[in-house]
Amino acid sequence: MVNNTVGAGVERVYAALGDPARRMMVERLRRGPSTVSELGAPLGMTLAGVGKHVAILEASGLIRTAKIGRVRRCELVAGSLDDAAAWIDETRAFWNAGIDRMIDHLGGPA
Repeated sequence: MVNNTVGAGVERVYAALGDPARRMMVERLRRGPSTVSELGAPLGMTLAGVGKHVAILEASGLIRTAKIGRVRRCELVAGSLDDAAAWIDETRAFWNAGIDRMIDHLGGPA
């Protein structure tokens, strides 16, 4: 049975990943830690704009930041997608079971 109660953390993760710029930042961080400036460079954003995206990613729990001198470094948080992935897996299992029951009801595959 699918758990229909999606936690606030999962909602924040999906909301954070809903923006293409933030997905690009997460993709970049998969290669290793990066500064805020490095994250924003390929996007052509102002530092303030990048900072807003970084704040959303951090609030979602996907990344953590640390200020080292005048530079803010970002890195992915291990396991931050676990709850979202579990929700997807539960939902997929629910729908697959329903499709299997429908196929059985209709007399099996063609």
